[in-house]
Amino acid sequence: MKKLASHLVGIDQGEVELFSDFASGGDMWTGDGSRERRKRVAFSEPFREPPSVQVALSLWDIDSSANIRVDLGAQKIDTKGFDMVFRTWGDSRIARVRMSWTAFGEVKSDDDWDLY
Repeated sequence: MKKLASHLVGIDQGEVELFSDFASGGDMWTGDGSRERRKRVAFSEPFREPPSVQVALSLWDIDSSANIRVDLGAQKIDTKGFDMVFRTWGDSRIARVRMSWTAFGEVKSDDDWDLY
């Protein structure tokens, strides 16, 4: 469990179109085997410590003739942003994906002092 020590908590959120491979014939649509897309997301302002980040699919356009295999995640989380990661494998065919995210954690206050 993440415990927040500050009285000031920030919540940032957004939505990102990660890819659209149908029209361009990209590897998420035409390929097979392990595939990955990642995108760096910047927070609107820095957090005091790396926040907790939740990612979710807000749109997916997937071929129904193959198995649907998806692994979502947030990696390399720091005070300024994180990497949004989408993975698939096998014969899954993904035309496009949009992901939403929410980050919550401590933010700096005007009352904070830098002692050293």
